[in-house]
Amino acid sequence: MEADLTLPDGRVIPGWELWFTASRAGGPGGQHVNTSSTRITLYWNLSGTTALDEGARARVMRKLASRINGEGVLQVSAEDERSQLSNRETARERLAMLVGEALLVPKSRRPTRPTRGSQERRISAKKQRGDLKKSRQAGPEGT
Repeated sequence: MEADLTLPDGRVIPGWELWFTASRAGGPGGQHVNTSSTRITLYWNLSGTTALDEGARARVMRKLASRINGEGVLQVSAEDERSQLSNRETARERLAMLVGEALLVPKSRRPTRPTRGSQERRISAKKQRGDLKKSRQAGPEGT
């Protein structure tokens, strides 16, 4: 049985909700790549999980929609290393990172107004710039 996966915010995905498959990885590696199944794909049934409440589940499903199939299963792949065990750990870390980022609720923006001092500085800078341009223009006696 797989070990439980702890998310950055402290929530725990039970190990029995995760399952893995191994397949042949692509890319360089010569004969080793052609003979060993080192790519690991980690699956997590997001639609039937007990680790998240309904609001959190909806947020994750919305943010990670491109990685979720029709049955509500989230998949993460790893093929960086030459061993299944290393790729298995990498896939678990990626899943924890992805779900942790998807669970973050963005801070709501409080609308602000410019201060009186900043408005006055902006207006005085505009006036100085206009005066400079006006002083560059040739007057009636300058032609």
